[in-house]
Amino acid sequence: MRQQPEQQAPPVQRLRVRYAKRGRLRFTSHRDFSRAFERAVFRARIPMAYSSGFNPHPRISYAGAAPTGSASEAEYLELALAQVVSPADVHADLDEALPPGLDVLEVVESQGGSLADLLEASHWRLEVDGEPAAALEAVTAFLGASEVLVERMTKKGLREFDSRAAVASLAVVDSQARTTIDLVLRHGTPSVRPDDVLRGLTQLTGFEAGDAPLMTRVSQGPIGDDGVVGDPLAPRA
Repeated sequence: MRQQPEQQAPPVQRLRVRYAKRGRLRFTSHRDFSRAFERAVFRARIPMAYSSGFNPHPRISYAGAAPTGSASEAEYLELALAQVVSPADVHADLDEALPPGLDVLEVVESQGGSLADLLEASHWRLEVDGEPAAALEAVTAFLGASEVLVERMTKKGLREFDSRAAVASLAVVDSQARTTIDLVLRHGTPSVRPDDVLRGLTQLTGFEAGDAPLMTRVSQGPIGDDGVVGDPLAPRA
């Protein structure tokens, strides 16, 4: 008779982590990051809780990962632990174990509920090569459109969807260097990415963002009635 797998004890603590992807590390895929993070957890000797089954793995829940090639100051994950530890110690140990460019910014105790459910929208900063006046004209046309269809290759093949529906706000902002576009995207299905919005601007008006726009997620979290993206780790009332 086949031996049953050992059942692991339930976690005694859950920590939520905000981390950044900066510089060349923005080209790290989610799969590569998850491998690097698991190695960092091992090197830092974090007392992880493990899944049950024949192939136990550390209980790490990822939420709302940015597209490969995008920089981010607001990536999130949750750790399930087998011992109660200090969030400040985990912050320091993980940041030391990860390579520069994958930087731990905040570690707090979970307040319960689903972390993914708190990530309702993202605030993006898009640095592009187009002239500010052309960008402003394109943004005005985009916001005035009821629908802006774009195509993107997905795992299920080429898919067409509306890039306008998810946009909560879009504006050209003052910048000393490249033209900068400020964007707030609501999360949903299908998921609209910032490069989809840039493609929509091009298709609608001919605006060219250049070959290498820098897309940086500034924040990610709940979105208020005022369209401001909040902090998912902030204490809840």
